[in-house]
Amino acid sequence: MVFSAQNSRRSNRYQRNANVNITNLMDVMMVLLVVFMVAAPLMTSGIALDLPKVGGKAMEGKDTSINISVDKEGYYYIGEKEIPAEEIVAKLNALREANSELTVTISGDTGAQYGRIIGLMAMLKEAGFEKVGLKTEPKAQARGKKK
Repeated sequence: MVFSAQNSRRSNRYQRNANVNITNLMDVMMVLLVVFMVAAPLMTSGIALDLPKVGGKAMEGKDTSINISVDKEGYYYIGEKEIPAEEIVAKLNALREANSELTVTISGDTGAQYGRIIGLMAMLKEAGFEKVGLKTEPKAQARGKKK
């Protein structure tokens, strides 16, 4: 009996700790959050374009928007992937099935042919896209002027 009493004391003394320590997990998650917050704005741009600089207000709304870029040579891009003109409407229709409020923004390089951008707008209008916009950069304000 004495022997079993000692064993029971030992088992009480060396019990396993069943607590979960999530401090290390939280540290790793915070570092990942900061990395993605810094990297996300850098990933949103597609190809490098020289956008026209004009005045005007930014479009507002909660709709999901897809950006189509037209470079100097007249090639179309969605993100960084070149898309032939024949496939643009099919890709956008597939996206519109998932979100019926899809808007399209066209980013045209200043060196791009006007006909390529207007042709893209006409193609989207024929496909039934009602919300199509043109992306520009704000015009530089003169220092002495007040709004």
